[in-house]
Amino acid sequence: MITMLPPDFDLLHGLAIAALFAAWFSYSGILKLIARGSLNEQLSMVRTDWLATGHTRNQRPYDAILIGHIVNAIAFFGSATLIVLAGIISLLANVRTLYDTIVDLAIATPPSFELFVVHIAVLGLTLTIAFFSFTYALRKLIYVLALIGAIPEGPLDEAAESQRTLMIANASIVLTEALKTFNFGIRGYYYFVAALGLFISPWLSAGLTLLMTSILIYRQVATRTARAIQAYVTAANACHGRTK
Repeated sequence: MITMLPPDFDLLHGLAIAALFAAWFSYSGILKLIARGSLNEQLSMVRTDWLATGHTRNQRPYDAILIGHIVNAIAFFGSATLIVLAGIISLLANVRTLYDTIVDLAIATPPSFELFVVHIAVLGLTLTIAFFSFTYALRKLIYVLALIGAIPEGPLDEAAESQRTLMIANASIVLTEALKTFNFGIRGYYYFVAALGLFISPWLSAGLTLLMTSILIYRQVATRTARAIQAYVTAANACHGRTK
């Protein structure tokens, strides 16, 4: 198996690639350790409150507009990712020509052809994972449309009201899960930038992985937007008598 690897693929290259995907997949767990989790998770109860108040309105175009914007955003990112992924695949079809051009430029010591292909494959894998995340998020959101649309309106007896509360809670869970999957795909673009560093140096890729992770965590924890959302969630929990 080792003999199948490029001759200049060393331990550092392997660690840089492993660190990239490890940071991407463990990001949510890291946030739970150093903060209260992602903003998306903190907003889950807010979404439940939104769905709970939505069925009391006589006219609900606002809810439909919000859901429609989310659907369009996910569909846009899925389409854009597919276009970029198609470009990566076309590079693989002409990889020898591209490699020879880079060698002729002689800007820096080029990697072996085999390692160059590995770098492009990592880019393709990153975009592929992101693309399937967007399509899965869109599928979950389609489930949400049915769940929200089926929530009964108007006054109900006590037993039916408890079931409606359960329906709202589960619709909110599916909506939150859809947005989690969408955000996972969005983070793929950040780590795509880190993967680009492989073409220069595995050290650069590792540094970019750390930088991208730091930027993502900072935006979820220390920005003014994050603090405002956290304060809103705290106020909403207090308003509804929730402990957290």
